[in-house]
Amino acid sequence: MFRLVKNILFLGGIFDIDDLNKQLDSLKEKTTDPIFWSDNKKASAILKNISRIEKEIILWHDIEAKHSDIEILFEFHSEGEISKSDISDEVFQYKNIVEDLELRLILGKKEDTQDAIITIHPGAGGTESQDWVQMLYRMYGRWAEKKGFSFSVIDFQSGDEAGIKDVTFEIKGEYAYGLAKAEFGVHRMVRISPFDSNSRRHTSFASVYVYPSIDETIEIDINPSEIRIDTYRASGAGGQHVNKTDSAVRITHLTSGLVAQCQNERSQHKNKNQAMKLLKARLYQLEIEKEKEKQKNLEDQKKDIAWGSQIRSYVFHPYNLVKDHRTKKEIGNIQSVMDGDLDSFIRSFLLSEIQEKF
Repeated sequence: MFRLVKNILFLGGIFDIDDLNKQLDSLKEKTTDPIFWSDNKKASAILKNISRIEKEIILWHDIEAKHSDIEILFEFHSEGEISKSDISDEVFQYKNIVEDLELRLILGKKEDTQDAIITIHPGAGGTESQDWVQMLYRMYGRWAEKKGFSFSVIDFQSGDEAGIKDVTFEIKGEYAYGLAKAEFGVHRMVRISPFDSNSRRHTSFASVYVYPSIDETIEIDINPSEIRIDTYRASGAGGQHVNKTDSAVRITHLTSGLVAQCQNERSQHKNKNQAMKLLKARLYQLEIEKEKEKQKNLEDQKKDIAWGSQIRSYVFHPYNLVKDHRTKKEIGNIQSVMDGDLDSFIRSFLLSEIQEKF
């Protein structure tokens, strides 16, 4: 562990904490401008960045201080003055700080600090796959709650019998997109179906898309002539007002072919704003993929929602196991995973991406 921390402290010099302090001073200076609050969205984005940088600086100071404390404790231990059990709590805290800092070093791209927009689609299989979407939707809600992130629904379409046909939601929090992007892919479930009267084992698939949410720090210009806006009557739950008016909005970006829709709000105006926000997020993600020099666009990069394409499998029968096929990470406590314990999978994936670059 000491070797890892020394490397991190060395990287701290490269990372340049002085530069972080300069960024922080520059942002704080903007808050003193008399017209700072004339644009609430822009002001909120600046305050969010201030909070993120302040926590980053505190984290660097904490690890330096904790590193010194641990070295002293190990000196006492080597001299027989204290036992291993006396320093175990300090080492555990130290390990958590190291891992937190390690992730922040990995999540160094501009979009990683953004909030995340997640869409889940069921694969073939009707009610069984739609129920799987419902389970994943709950899993991500629990994960967001455990992380202290906020969670809000953008679009929700209930299944005909059970489950969810389609759902899009936003998770807001520090590095929400940087962490959630590890979930981008096809998720496979194996279980005895509660919808099968013969109690046979079924395999279901769902596709998870993750996009960085756009705020005032990122500009995405959309030419009005390149989009088509359609309104239609919302379906599913929502009350009489929703079902009797053309409140739902679908926006098609004619140039890229991307489509964003929202029917969750009662107001057509609010649905339009949410659909536009989702479209901008998808266009931004498309630009990120182009920068990575990938030859396919965002939707083409997704594999078929079927056999052999999954990034992770969740097996409920004949045994309990969750396995990530990209990193080979496995967890036998499937209930804890479905209750939102995803950090070990996310961490393994992010670390594996860094290792591949070297």
